[in-house]
Amino acid sequence: QVKLVESGGGSVQAGGSLRLSCVATGATSSSKYMGWFRQAPGKEREWVLSINIASGSTFYADSVKGRFSISQDTAKNTMYLQMNSLKPEDTAMYYCASSRAILRGIWRTEDYNHWGQGTQVTVSS
Repeated sequence: QVKLVESGGGSVQAGGSLRLSCVATGATSSSKYMGWFRQAPGKEREWVLSINIASGSTFYADSVKGRFSISQDTAKNTMYLQMNSLKPEDTAMYYCASSRAILRGIWRTEDYNHWGQGTQVTVSS
């Protein structure tokens, strides 16, 4: 089992920045990809970005390209989501997730095996 714990959420004005963290504990060696998803009230969970743990290759949704970045500290089993130029439409609960294998698509929630409890990000205009 892998346990994921997010932190770093909060409230910020449009144009501001936040950095989210996700700490993984447990059977972390089974995880090949880590990703961030978000879910706004009344909407489906949406993929934001992911990283291949071994290669460090990153993958971004078009909506966040150029504003968000993902990084990892493998020694600390920690993944980071740096969010810059935040917009009100970025307001959502942000979830960290891990995947043993990507079979259907890196943006597909079904390909992620473990999830954190989420951290709220609120961007005001």
